[in-house]
This record gives sequence, C-alpha cells and structure tokens, in this order.
Amino acid sequence: MAVIIGLTGGIGSGKSTIAKIFANLGVPVFDADSTAKHIMNTSSVIKEKLIAAFGDEVYIKSEIKQHSVTPIEILNRSYLSKIVFSDPFKLEQLNTIVHPITIQAALDWAAVQTAPYVIKEAALFFESGSSFGAHKIIGVSAPKSLRINRVMKRDHCTKEEVEKRMMHQIEESLKMKLCDWVIINDDQQLVLPQVIELNEKILATL
Repeated sequence: MAVIIGLTGGIGSGKSTIAKIFANLGVPVFDADSTAKHIMNTSSVIKEKLIAAFGDEVYIKSEIKQHSVTPIEILNRSYLSKIVFSDPFKLEQLNTIVHPITIQAALDWAAVQTAPYVIKEAALFFESGSSFGAHKIIGVSAPKSLRINRVMKRDHCTKEEVEKRMMHQIEESLKMKLCDWVIINDDQQLVLPQVIELNEKILATL
C-alpha cells in the first residue's frame, strides 16, 4: 500500500487547488468529498439509509434517463444541507452513514497505487475519522474573510450560510496545529513553490 498523506483545510481554504498541483506533479489524489457524493448517488444501501434518516425528499428525479427509459434519482444536496447544517444530530447521522464507507474506499484505493505516496483530500479530516491510515497530514490555511468570500462566490450563497457551515468544522488555527505541514493559500504567497518543496521533502522521508 502506498503511503497516505492527508490534505485538509477549512471550507474555502483552497485545498482542491493544492490537490490539483500535487496531481500535476504525478501524485495520485483521492478526493474523499467527491467519493462520498458518488457513493450517495450510486449505492442502493446508502440510499436506503439516507431515505430512512432524512425522508424521500433527500433524492430527486433527474432529467437524465438511465438506459433511455426512466429518470435516475440523484441526491438533493440543497435539501440535505439545510437539514444537517441546522441540526447537529442530523449531521452526525449523515456522517455515521457515509464516512465509514468512504474511509474504506480510500484504503482500498491506496492499496492498489504504485506511487511512493498518495494524497487523500478531505474537508472533515479530523472531524470524521478520515485521518485513519494517514502517515502525515498537510493543512491548507487561508484567512477566514478570504475563505468566506471564496465560498460565497463558488456556491452562490450568503455569508451567513458559509459561517453556519464553518461552525461544523474545527476552528482553523486548531486544525493547522494538528497537521504536520501547512501550506499558506492567502492569495499573497505563491502556492506552487510551497507544494514543490513539500513534495520533495515527503519523497526524501520515504
């Protein structure tokens, strides 16, 4: 199994941008958040659990038709987000359903990689138990105001909505203290040299 290096950061920190740079350097990247979304849309077992926990409205009919006959059901992300980010118990329910299978998917994926190390990108790295199996962890840091503006622009949402989502993540300064390395992505410092240097440092330690 390839050595797993975690990559995390608060919402809007730009960890996906950093992940792409690692990928361009030839490092395989596992996107835990995208994998979780894929699982929620494709796993019949997970679908049943989500419907039982959140109601039939958690899935909606898509205009895309499967086998040109019937529309497929896709996750109603806006509906689910409104529920879980307003109720800590519901958020914990969601995490309990989705995170274990996502964590296992990452381990299975890493087991077949041939690169010296791989990157596992996850937003809730510490909060969800995604740090399991990780050798070291990289944090991506950016000022809160910048992160809020990035998410507002990206998701077309309000400042209040972003702050509500932030409340369910570990405070960034604490999260960075839990990481082995930190990349600064504040639109002031270049990130490419930071990633190149860190890649070389990681390879030297393997």
